[in-house]
Amino acid sequence: MMRDQRKADADHLRLLAIFHFVGAGLAVLAIGFLGLHYLFMHTFLGNPDMWKNQRGAVPPPKEFFELFKWFYVFFGVWLVVSCLLNVLSGIFIGERKCRTFSLVVAFINCIHIPFGTVLGVFTIVVLLRASVREVYEAQQRSSASDAGVPPSLV
Repeated sequence: MMRDQRKADADHLRLLAIFHFVGAGLAVLAIGFLGLHYLFMHTFLGNPDMWKNQRGAVPPPKEFFELFKWFYVFFGVWLVVSCLLNVLSGIFIGERKCRTFSLVVAFINCIHIPFGTVLGVFTIVVLLRASVREVYEAQQRSSASDAGVPPSLV
C-alpha cells in the first residue's frame, strides 16, 4: 500500500507549525517561572532581617544577587527572543514560506532540552526532505506570480 507523500508532508508541516506555537507557549511559561524565581530570590537574598534569627547564618553578599540579576536579564531576553522566533516559524511553516528561517529556528530550538531538541530535530528532518523543499518552492513561485514577478526572477 503506497502512501501519498504530499499528504504526509502536509500533515507533518501542520503538526510542526502547531508544535512551534506550543514551543512559544512553553517559553512564555518559562518567562513566568523566571519572574517567580527572581521574586523568591529577591525576597530571600535581599532581606537581611531573614538572616538575623538563624544561628551561624551569614547573609550572602549583596554582590551575589547583583550578579544573579544579569543572569535573569540574559535568560529573560533569551526566552522572549525564542518565543518570538517560534511564533514566526510556526506562521511561516503554516504558510510554506521562509524555509531557511525555520531551519535556523530549529537549530536554536535544539538548545532547549528536552522538548525543543525534539522539535528542532524533527523540524530539520522534515524541512530537509526533497518533497517538502518542492512544496516550498512551488509556494514561492505561486506567490511571485500572484505579485506579478516574472518567473525568470524567482
